Amino acid sequence: MPYWLYVLIIVAIAYAVISIALYYLQDYMLFKPEKLPQDFQFYYENQETKEYNLETRDGAVINGLRFMPKGKSKGVVLYLKGNSQSIKGWGKFAVDFTRHNYDVLMVDYRGFGKSTGRRSQKHIKRDLQMVYNKIKEQTTEDRIILYGRSLGSGFATKLASTNYPKMLILDAPYYSLTKVTARYAPFMPLSLLMKYPLPTYKWLKYVQCPIHIIHGTHDKLIPYKTSVKLSQIQPKLTRLHTIIGGGHKNLNNFESYHKMLNEIINKTPEEIDLSTTSIHVNHGKKKN
Repeated sequence: MPYWLYVLIIVAIAYAVISIALYYLQDYMLFKPEKLPQDFQFYYENQETKEYNLETRDGAVINGLRFMPKGKSKGVVLYLKGNSQSIKGWGKFAVDFTRHNYDVLMVDYRGFGKSTGRRSQKHIKRDLQMVYNKIKEQTTEDRIILYGRSLGSGFATKLASTNYPKMLILDAPYYSLTKVTARYAPFMPLSLLMKYPLPTYKWLKYVQCPIHIIHGTHDKLIPYKTSVKLSQIQPKLTRLHTIIGGGHKNLNNFESYHKMLNEIINKTPEEIDLSTTSIHVNHGKKKN
């Protein structure tokens, strides 16, 4: 056997082994769940909460927490978290909305916290639609805000694309999870291997509510340019909010983040009569 053919066979076998490993191990690489015992008691200082357990049609249980404001509720924020820990830790971010008198509902994906069931992209999408439907039983859609953080941004976009919430807020979103993964495995056929492609850019095309994208300029996991690209998909509906110096996990440590959030969820947008503006005025060319 020629040496070059021997090397080619070895490379092909190695490539196939790595591909198979990526396919079967991606759940462990993408998700970092914290599991909680079923009798775990949630507690947050100065926060009033109520725990829920929703059973899915395939027998899984989705565990969630509702954080209630002290004043009259302005609406409900469905907060879809990132890929690590459980709502035990993520719950501390609910205060950013309850302080503005919004109810906050957080749920754990399958395999996180107290939630059970076999995890897949299809199952998670179905679970979250069930949660959204439960919220609609309690209030109208024009009072529902979808907030997706990192991993949750893709699922939040999917929900917004098939429903009619008040607005969609994306915190450090990705163009697609396939694109994010491709940065670390550029030579692998990820379009075929990814069980969680989460094509945010595709779903964003069908969103009909206002879209707010928040991203830090120093995000090393999901580059800021990703949000710039996403903001161009539906420019008339989208506003990009930039946190100068913000990373992937620390936007809440910036005063500008909280000012932006306050403006997004509390300000009533004013209609602009474009005919009274300079929108059609062109700068004259300088004559030689």
